[in-house]
Amino acid sequence: MTQTRSVGAGAAAPEGVAARAVAAPSGRTTSRRSRSTRWAAVGFAAPLVVYLVAFYAFPLWRNIELSLHDYTPRAFVQGNAEFVGLDNYSDVLSSRTFWPALRNTALFVVVSIAFQYVLGLALAVFFRQNFRLSGVLRGMFLIPWLLPLIVSASTWSWMLNSDNGIINSVLGAFGVGQVNWLTSPEWALVSVIFANIWLGIPFNLVILYSGLQNIPGDVYEAASLDGASAWQQFRKITFPLLRPVSIITLLLGLIYTLKVVDIIWIMTTGGPGSSSTTLAVWSYREAFGTGQPDFSPAAAVGNLLILIALAFGFVYLHLQRRQEQS
Repeated sequence: MTQTRSVGAGAAAPEGVAARAVAAPSGRTTSRRSRSTRWAAVGFAAPLVVYLVAFYAFPLWRNIELSLHDYTPRAFVQGNAEFVGLDNYSDVLSSRTFWPALRNTALFVVVSIAFQYVLGLALAVFFRQNFRLSGVLRGMFLIPWLLPLIVSASTWSWMLNSDNGIINSVLGAFGVGQVNWLTSPEWALVSVIFANIWLGIPFNLVILYSGLQNIPGDVYEAASLDGASAWQQFRKITFPLLRPVSIITLLLGLIYTLKVVDIIWIMTTGGPGSSSTTLAVWSYREAFGTGQPDFSPAAAVGNLLILIALAFGFVYLHLQRRQEQS
């Protein structure tokens, strides 16, 4: 009996050892794989993290720090600026330039985005027909987008010149008197809005045209068989199915238009007076445009623009969440 139990125990032991021997390498292999996967994820994420910290987090922190101190050019070099808290924001909000700049920013952004989107959508629907020379014409519409902004702004400044601009020459041929597009407080903001609309149409055209390509053609064929007109197809099919692309297009356009400086600065430098001064132009002028840099108020104005952009970003996230839930 004792010998039998001994043999049984001896037979059972190798089976347990073998099971552990099989399980141990398998566990070690799984652990190694998970570690290698984590390191691979870290390796792929590291460049992105470095990029975000270097080009987003640090500049944002630096901008906030500038707005909370009194940075004169001397203090900026020496690094001994006085901490003033929210005084720069108080000075900005109580400035006589703030409300005109805020109004001009609202008009510049809303009118520009509205016309850019409507004209871009109309062109996208038009080019969806894929007629002859469609690709060539689409390429020509991209020219404003491809030109350097300084070239585009300079061209518009020449065309809108009061004395020898081509637009006044054409208007004069129809008996319209001289219009001071860039030097009149009534027309300066309108002029820069015209230029910005022209520059933004190609972006809207490209994004919305790409969105239209994702709408199945079978849907339009079924609507045609049901007797739907072109307008009914646009209202019931195109516009609703294009809504997600439209929202992101409008959001990107808003963020870009909020920070437009070069077009306005080259054409009018924000004048005459403050008639075409936006918040972005005001920030640039405080920091670099007067010959006496005032970095702290400029940073405060820039941070206000960031807050406005963030607010619209949260609105977009809210709309997207509602759309996913519906």
